[in-house]
Amino acid sequence: MNGDPSTPYSRDLGDELRQVRERCTTFRARKIARMLGWDPGKVSNIEHGKVRASEIDIIQYLGRCGRPQTFIEDFLNRYRSAFNPYFVQVPDNLRTMAMAEAAADKITSFVMTSMPGMVQTKEYATALFQVRGLLAPEVIERAVRFRMERQTILQRPNRPQCGFYIHEYALRLKVGTDEVMEDQLMRLLFHTHAIRVVPESAGAAGALPAEYMLWEYEKRGSAAYQGSDLAQVFVQDLAGVQHCKSIFKLLDALALDEEQSRSMVADLASRSREDLSDRKLHLA
Repeated sequence: MNGDPSTPYSRDLGDELRQVRERCTTFRARKIARMLGWDPGKVSNIEHGKVRASEIDIIQYLGRCGRPQTFIEDFLNRYRSAFNPYFVQVPDNLRTMAMAEAAADKITSFVMTSMPGMVQTKEYATALFQVRGLLAPEVIERAVRFRMERQTILQRPNRPQCGFYIHEYALRLKVGTDEVMEDQLMRLLFHTHAIRVVPESAGAAGALPAEYMLWEYEKRGSAAYQGSDLAQVFVQDLAGVQHCKSIFKLLDALALDEEQSRSMVADLASRSREDLSDRKLHLA
């Protein structure tokens, strides 16, 4: 093994190895270490994605867990890119993102065309998936459930420090019914960490074309993320992470401060409530 720094994907695949061991055997980590002639710390490091295991190590480990050759070959194909500083995934593979978020001490995000996934209501998320028309109903249900499960880290006692940059366009873009939008705006006011609105007046400088996230950790290197409907890109290269940080530095200069941001959200929520009340009176 060599001392490659861990990445979100190496930690994901390491955890997958642990789950295989626990699901397919009765072995504890120390027992499989004895069976393989390894130090127990080696099993721990591999299962936590801290170091790159050799292909022989992976073959021996999964063989002891009773996995067939086809499973081992598929895992090896994925594991070969686990420690790459740049890694691309298909957008419906969300496990790596969830694990990266769960371990982060600080999360910063920006999205221009919708509310950040970490603070979406269930109804807003459902309407957003439905209007895009890219997923089957059963897939939408799974995607929404996963998005809600991701949000549980915000209720933890040791929850990460979160900052959400949201473009004014996303606040004004109607998704679902008036009730859905009002509930979503209220969610921003009362159930999030720091919110910063990038105003339309910022012009092209604040109109970034993709979703950006930065995960910062106390005991490991930061990781950056850029997502779209086509792919998810995870970056742990120092230059790439620094570029992501420079994007958030720009947004910090462009965005309204927290008080101004919350005032704008409150004003939009109030208008939404008034429009909804007027509509109900008209129908009555």
